[in-house]
Amino acid sequence: MSTTQPAPAARRKDPTRPERIARAAIDVVAERGVDKLTHRAVAAAAGVPLGSTTYYFATLDDLLVSALRQAAADDVAQMRQWAEGLGDNGDLATALADLVLHYLGPARLQTAVQHQLYIAALHKPALHHASQEWDNALAELFAARTDEATGRALSVVFCGLLLQGIVRETVPGRDEIEMIFRRVLTGAAES
Repeated sequence: MSTTQPAPAARRKDPTRPERIARAAIDVVAERGVDKLTHRAVAAAAGVPLGSTTYYFATLDDLLVSALRQAAADDVAQMRQWAEGLGDNGDLATALADLVLHYLGPARLQTAVQHQLYIAALHKPALHHASQEWDNALAELFAARTDEATGRALSVVFCGLLLQGIVRETVPGRDEIEMIFRRVLTGAAES
């Protein structure tokens, strides 16, 4: 009678490995930039054999798509948590200004990496769909507090402020950011 022994720990199927590899790719992009992303660098950052990165992600574009989707999922989860904490009576323009300042202050590195991944879609068609999914998720999140058209406008303004904020040497002032959101919200109310 033969008993089956479990596979050694190193050979067991690891269901978290693709996510760990995607997160490691985000870390490599943060450290080196999109252009310096390699399977070897990601494998080292994830603490996995090189063959694991190429097994799950045959090309660098596949790896970038996974990293972009992971960054988007993490961001949308944080944004949903933010939205749940607003309550029903909060001033949305003020809350959005606070959120922008958070992303340009304490979360600046995360914001810069997310934008590097997002902007990589300019030259990598494989990333187009993942970038559009992220756009749609943000627009839906804002639309839940307003309406569909205003949600899309808020998403565009929000992303534009973040992009400008990470590129500029100085972050826009709180009053300026809040005024921009208030104008979008006021314009929507007048329509």
